[in-house]
Amino acid sequence: MLLNSDLWVSALIRRAEIEGANATVVRRGDARAGTVIVKAYDTSTRQARLFTEAFGQDGDRLWIQPVKGSESELDDYIERQRGYDPDIWVVEVEDRQGRHFITERVEGRGSRDEE
Repeated sequence: MLLNSDLWVSALIRRAEIEGANATVVRRGDARAGTVIVKAYDTSTRQARLFTEAFGQDGDRLWIQPVKGSESELDDYIERQRGYDPDIWVVEVEDRQGRHFITERVEGRGSRDEE
């Protein structure tokens, strides 16, 4: 069973805060079923990564990096998605280690991902 988007986002923010990171809802979407985009910003390297939720063949939530590039390219992607889907959530996480705090499976996991 999947959590409502608002509960999932609240849990993500709480996990980040517990670990000393800063997480902010930049755009609030549909509370029950809005798609979530997480922008993880590494404050030590000044680089960002973008994660968006998807669903695997088993129906479980998983996360993918839909685009890689500069922060402006990531922001452009977010703006395009907002145009397609007015119900999306956008959460920005700022962390010295670049962690995203997503606990579900992340496709294409990089070496900095610890969750």
